[in-house]
Amino acid sequence: MTGQRQIGHGGTISVAVTCLYTERHMTAIDDLITLLDLESIEVNIFRGVSPDENRQRVFGGQVAGQALVAATRTIEDPGRTVHSLHAYFLRPGDPTVPILYEVDRIRDGKSFTTRRVVAIQHGRAIFNLQASFHIAESGLDHQLTMPTGLPPAESLPDFKTLMEPHRARLGDWYDRPRPIDVRYVDDDPFTRNGVPSYEQRVWLRADGKLPDDPTLHACIVTYASDMTLLDTSLLPFGLSWETPGMQMASLDHSMWFHRPFRADDWLLYDQRPISTGGARGLAGGNLFTTDGALAITVVQEGLVRVASR
Repeated sequence: MTGQRQIGHGGTISVAVTCLYTERHMTAIDDLITLLDLESIEVNIFRGVSPDENRQRVFGGQVAGQALVAATRTIEDPGRTVHSLHAYFLRPGDPTVPILYEVDRIRDGKSFTTRRVVAIQHGRAIFNLQASFHIAESGLDHQLTMPTGLPPAESLPDFKTLMEPHRARLGDWYDRPRPIDVRYVDDDPFTRNGVPSYEQRVWLRADGKLPDDPTLHACIVTYASDMTLLDTSLLPFGLSWETPGMQMASLDHSMWFHRPFRADDWLLYDQRPISTGGARGLAGGNLFTTDGALAITVVQEGLVRVASR
């Protein structure tokens, strides 16, 4: 049996995309699609839930992806796609209760549409996002060049294989289903051993075939973009998020969507530390398609504290 769903425009789930649910086992990417399928409970108000993964707080990429879904649900014109978003993580999210997303329809112009979304739990804002949408237009074209000489994603171990030597200390986190296939071009992040570096590159894609819904692809990459990026602020020190006494959390997140892409095709996430200081780290990354198109740029600042320093 086939179910057809669309995450995107218009306030309802329209019949435009196809996912198989009942005749095969639900995969991690199916679960993520379901997670992004917000419930509409009132005009401009949506409700999302968190996966049962024994997390202490909601994953930042989840709330960002869900907020983008909420914003897109209030846009009737499917020809307007997200071109930028800017978000702040205000409080840790509680994974045991639903998240309410309130959308403010700030502006509907001839070419651009702007939405503001506030995520609320326990009567308080935990996150806000402002997103801008643009009609398709032609014009001048220029981009950064994709790094060359890198091994293809298929030649690299997936994250679970890479983490196998650390399985005992990772506990149930190791066995957690992962909807995003992440493959490090560089060494295992646990084995830096104090050696400084100044770039990190990973291949990533949705771990399964996705429907042809551009909004879904944008929301899934928004979810994935919160993975690994802040870690690069530790590279100049040869540290990792597993360093004893390390405390890290996303503070803000910005994305610019430049060119078409598919989240179920490999994307190279080319990342660099920009600044680390004052217990904060700033990192930037560019996502390239395999044919070299610069699809997305991401910049994130986060809390970076080391108890022993």
